[in-house]
Amino acid sequence: MRFSIYSEIQYWGGKSPKRLYDEVIEQVVHADRLGYDAYGVIEHFFFPKFSISANPFALWGQCAAKTRNIKFRTLGHVLPYHNPTVLASQIAQAGIMFEGRYEFGALRGHGWVPAKAGVPIRESRAIYEESLDILFKALEDERFSYDGKYYSIDDAHIHPRPEHKFRVFLGGTSDRTYELAAERGWAVVVPPLLPYAALKDQLDLYRAKCAEHGTEPDIVWIHACYLDEDRDTAQREAERGMRQFLEGNASPLTGDDHLPPAEDMEAAGYGFYISGIMEKLAQTPYDEMIDGDIVWVGTPADVIERIEAVRDVCEGLSEVSITVNAGGTSHWQAIKAQELFADHVMPHFQAGDREATAVA
Repeated sequence: MRFSIYSEIQYWGGKSPKRLYDEVIEQVVHADRLGYDAYGVIEHFFFPKFSISANPFALWGQCAAKTRNIKFRTLGHVLPYHNPTVLASQIAQAGIMFEGRYEFGALRGHGWVPAKAGVPIRESRAIYEESLDILFKALEDERFSYDGKYYSIDDAHIHPRPEHKFRVFLGGTSDRTYELAAERGWAVVVPPLLPYAALKDQLDLYRAKCAEHGTEPDIVWIHACYLDEDRDTAQREAERGMRQFLEGNASPLTGDDHLPPAEDMEAAGYGFYISGIMEKLAQTPYDEMIDGDIVWVGTPADVIERIEAVRDVCEGLSEVSITVNAGGTSHWQAIKAQELFADHVMPHFQAGDREATAVA
């Protein structure tokens, strides 16, 4: 099993954005030193309490020179807001400059972004699917043409050419996301804050489609996580960050920003965003967050138990990715959680992997 770290880079004030970015860079360097497989960030715009991660390439450029092994992962590039041929060129260059350590997701993005970016929300899925086709034609074919609704491309080619095959990720709640990932042999990312039961049907569909298409399930489980050797200390220190993490995820819906009309959200397939689920989740009492498996807070043994419970029901689970700087959590707390997880949780599962390999 792989272990990685994921961050939305939520901004809650109290420090400059530059200081927050510098702290994330220090956390990436620390994660590399501790042996994490990857560090992932979202790409997101306009809503700071959700994220100020508007340019992952800039972040990874700072991290690349300071690390040796850790992979840099963008979860993911939101395609309706990029020219797909230009983005393919940037991804190819990142793969070369980061010496094969770049990974990415290719997503439609959240339903509150189109109106702020000037993209017609009812066309966002069609734009996404056309952009997805073009992106991978550009990455995989020496030369390509495309005649679509939004792009007309004649005999194009990108340079530099990719020098390795990328690990690609999809994530979301629609069935089509899981079908497409299975068809292409891509990984799926389970969104943070959701227990297994919430996406069981989609994950079952993914596994079934993988079997149909001869691909292997590759499931990445993301969860906000905080640890201390004393359970009460962990719960006390994590409370503010975990509360704000949930509030930050709902903040585009609970703030005073003008969002598209409900009928447009529904027609665009963004009905989840007008369902009230996120607002209700943000009001969850702290003890219910922990008991309900929304967040992982406790001792290393507590977290091991939670991961084992997921592993036992989630066939195809290949990676657990923890968020340690959730909701404006202090930098020292993020470093502490990374270290305790690496020292006590990761070895437990890596030892089990070695034993299973030896038996095989």
